[in-house]
Amino acid sequence: MKAIGGNTLALIQVKDEGSKNSIGEREHIWVDVAAVKGYLDLQNGNSKNTTFNAKIQESTHIFLCGYQSFKGLSGKWVWDTLNFINGSIHDETLEGTVDVTSENARMLIEGQMYQIQLIDDPMGMHQHLEIYLKFVGGQNG
Repeated sequence: MKAIGGNTLALIQVKDEGSKNSIGEREHIWVDVAAVKGYLDLQNGNSKNTTFNAKIQESTHIFLCGYQSFKGLSGKWVWDTLNFINGSIHDETLEGTVDVTSENARMLIEGQMYQIQLIDDPMGMHQHLEIYLKFVGGQNG
């Protein structure tokens, strides 16, 4: 099987189970678990003005990459000691292993944050993955 390759490196992060803060809210930490090389392509998007004239970008993307399993990944995987979003040093890890799903994961691509909507292995052929994304920008994912 030939690898897809790509021109973009994406970092996949999962949300930990969280801990309760002093007022009982659950606080989560995003932990790096994998890097994937592939191609990012815009599917749909617009930039409308809201009621208060704030311009908001809304877009959906597809990330194409070679097939790999995102099940049983190590929570101790280390990409880089420098956080992609705010440049802070982090060393958070998860105990045991984790499965990457649309419910618990997000992608960071070229400094931008995307929610994972769907991870598709077309026709179950294990040749490539199509990861459907929603741009969330500076929001907290």
